[in-house]
Amino acid sequence: MDTACAEAVTLTSDLIRIDSTNTGDPDTVVGERAAAEYVAEKLTDVGYEIAYVESGGKNRHNVIARLEGADRSRGALLIHGHLDVVPADPAEWSVHPFSGAVQDDYVWGRGAVDMKDMVGMTLAIARHYKRNSIVPPRDIVFAFLADEEAGGQYGAQWLVDNRPELFEGVTEAISEVGGFSITLKDGVRAYLIETAEKGIRWMKLRVRGTAGHGSMIHNDNAVTKLSEAVARLGNHRFPLVLTDSVREFLAGVTEITGWDFPEDDIDGAVAKLGNISRMIGATLRDTANPTMLTAGYKSNVIPSVAEAAVDCRVLPGRVEAFDREIADILGPDIEREWMELPPVETTFDGALVDAMTASVLAEDPGAKTLPYMLSGGTDAKAFQKLGIRNFGFSPLRLPADLDFSALFHGVDERVPVDALKFGTRVLDRFVRSA
Repeated sequence: MDTACAEAVTLTSDLIRIDSTNTGDPDTVVGERAAAEYVAEKLTDVGYEIAYVESGGKNRHNVIARLEGADRSRGALLIHGHLDVVPADPAEWSVHPFSGAVQDDYVWGRGAVDMKDMVGMTLAIARHYKRNSIVPPRDIVFAFLADEEAGGQYGAQWLVDNRPELFEGVTEAISEVGGFSITLKDGVRAYLIETAEKGIRWMKLRVRGTAGHGSMIHNDNAVTKLSEAVARLGNHRFPLVLTDSVREFLAGVTEITGWDFPEDDIDGAVAKLGNISRMIGATLRDTANPTMLTAGYKSNVIPSVAEAAVDCRVLPGRVEAFDREIADILGPDIEREWMELPPVETTFDGALVDAMTASVLAEDPGAKTLPYMLSGGTDAKAFQKLGIRNFGFSPLRLPADLDFSALFHGVDERVPVDALKFGTRVLDRFVRSA
């Protein structure tokens, strides 16, 4: 495995150097074609037959390969990762975000944790198995996908709707964001395996008013009405809702640390978790965060239309209640448009979970595994439409002082070299036993 571990580092660095920025805007998106071609070459080089699929947009490409297992009557396992990354401004970084620099024991650059690290580890495992004629217990489908950062319209969602045969027989899947370690009381590491994720509801608000001259008195100003509505929404605090996944996570932390999580001060109690508390805290309730405002074309002209974008994340089972609450906050005069992807949730049990736990403990004896809910979203939202059971399992053993959650879409994104090698060894153990 030493060769595969070293290769995972090289592959991750190489992939970061390929700019696959996804702005969400078809006019400015770079596209995943160059990254997909790189992956395709690395797979075909060792003998894989691949499906290289352009999914309707310019330079939006996906790569899928299947490795046959010993028991083809079993359900296949899907290991998927996305090739696109969010934008990065080089002026804000201490290294260039597309340098893929390997320095100070880290691989640096946009995508280092979201998620070219997992793509690099997966590609290294896939190549290692083919080169060494290793046959896993069941079929493994490797999928390297476009457009996750904008909802998967040209990636997982398109493939599920248009090429479902590529995932024939798949019953379970792993991908981002899980399997990473947090360090709790007395130095005990817990590896968080994602069993649930909030639903995405990207909302556009639109208010119409009366256009006019900016120097005059106006009682029907679209900008004013929208600003008031956005402020109400941005300042609103949704009710505490503890889902099964969150309760199981908190119970596991209590067992390890002895810390209590009383519902009358759960935000304060979650703060004990340190840097990860931002992510865990966001799974205690729905959120609706205004992110963009658009109105007008000249400073002395009152526009007739004003718009805002709001990033809404909704807990499993809360969609109808969330909609009622939004309607009460905004009132009847605010137009609303939605782009939504559903929540994902499964249980923390079964043979696949046992295999994840065993593979982690084999490399880190004394560690624990815990389920948790991701506050963001992944391509699991698409694959659950095929009846696939989804987990976040991209294993990394991380330094206790690394603010890992801040690296996602953040400045100076990086992944420890040792964590990549650790994750490759864990994935190898997992795939051989899954």
